[in-house]
Amino acid sequence: MRTLALFIAMVCLLSAAQGADWANWRGPKFNGVSAERLPRALPKALPVAWTTEVGTGFCTVSVQGDRVLTLGNAKGQDTVWCLSATDGSVLWKHTYACPLDPLYYEGGPGSTPTIHEGSVYTLSKKGHAFRLDLKSGKVMWRRDLIKDHGFKLPEWSFAGSPFIYQDKVILSVGRQAVALRLKDGATQWMPSTDSAGYATMVPFKGDEHLYFSAKSLMGISLKTGAANWAYPWKTSRDINAADPVVLGNRQLLVSSSNGTSLLDLASGKPVERWKQRNLRWYFNPGVLLGGHVYSIHGTTHRPTELVCTELKTGKKIWSEEGYGSGGLMAAGNDVIVFDKGTLTIFEASPEKFKLRLRQKVMKGKCWTSPVLANQRIYCRNAAGTLTSLTLKKGPR
Repeated sequence: MRTLALFIAMVCLLSAAQGADWANWRGPKFNGVSAERLPRALPKALPVAWTTEVGTGFCTVSVQGDRVLTLGNAKGQDTVWCLSATDGSVLWKHTYACPLDPLYYEGGPGSTPTIHEGSVYTLSKKGHAFRLDLKSGKVMWRRDLIKDHGFKLPEWSFAGSPFIYQDKVILSVGRQAVALRLKDGATQWMPSTDSAGYATMVPFKGDEHLYFSAKSLMGISLKTGAANWAYPWKTSRDINAADPVVLGNRQLLVSSSNGTSLLDLASGKPVERWKQRNLRWYFNPGVLLGGHVYSIHGTTHRPTELVCTELKTGKKIWSEEGYGSGGLMAAGNDVIVFDKGTLTIFEASPEKFKLRLRQKVMKGKCWTSPVLANQRIYCRNAAGTLTSLTLKKGPR
């Protein structure tokens, strides 16, 4: 029995070391936590595997096997890029007309591609939806949701990423989202054409999922599009952008520039357990590890800091100054942050900030979350520089 237990443990460790795909925004469990683990010993700097240019934008990457998917804009055209994870070479690309639309920022797409069963699903900031073949880039279907249905654009246009549910792709378009059939892109439900928020659908319980819309957080039935409940959440200029974080046992964290609340839905309707006004997620949500939440607090026009928050009480445990509006994710007991062009890796600990690695990767505005997939860390800036850093050891 002891031999069997050791064998199972070794298999688990090898699996984590070998890596895992990251096929959609926020990863396989939509919580920003990878199935991989980082090496126990990290070098002073991770080797750069490759760097390429993909165009202006703020979406991150999705990775399956050797294929890396992202979007960027150049000269009034969006391009969906499929790159080789090995060397960054272009396997295929698909380009279509879409305005850059800068408004107090550089503009470009903010929605991350979603890979599902051999297809890639994308959404432009102006409502162009595509299903592309993962192998070849062939267009399987396309939709222009504003032209077809008259959806109202939010101030900074659409930014939520495609979410797959059974035979539907759910897009953050409209007050309660819209569902298209995977097979042919036909509209399945669209309860409202009113303005959307900027977040992506988050799994919650059964067919009920969380949708952070322009003026409220809702529990949406993905079978019908009906709202089972709605919790009003007003934010300046309707910037509800950071995905809610599910805590299990019918609890969740919701946050914007107004502050953060722990909501309990044990009764079927949201009840606020605590509110922390000195914790604000502007673009990117935090990650939950061991009863504590790690996140970047602040906005683009106010001082920001990296914060460890006690989940039970909302109390700030520690903070580190000097951060901007970047993003983060977790792997094992480590948190990976990319902000101001710098990659930071620290151990998730409520005791204090425990730095493991800090490395300058690139220049320019960096609001996009990093991605760890198959032992590579991907970082991107607003101008479209995409860099792959490797955790793999080279030949001896």
